[in-house]
Amino acid sequence: MANQKGALEGFYRLIMRRNSVYVSFVIAGAFFGERAVDYGVHKLWESKNIGKRYEDISVLGQRPVEE
Repeated sequence: MANQKGALEGFYRLIMRRNSVYVSFVIAGAFFGERAVDYGVHKLWESKNIGKRYEDISVLGQRPVEE
């Protein structure tokens, strides 16, 4: 428990002591967290919809070549 208390005190000293640093930390965390979730959801959606996307249909919108 003493080690955990030291880690929390270090976090407080580094991030939460000054309001401007804390607000910057929260805003940066929200921005990068949103980017990470967006990337993860996009990759999950692509993996679940392989073959069903517009990009996967090679002949979509093309007329057959008449010989």
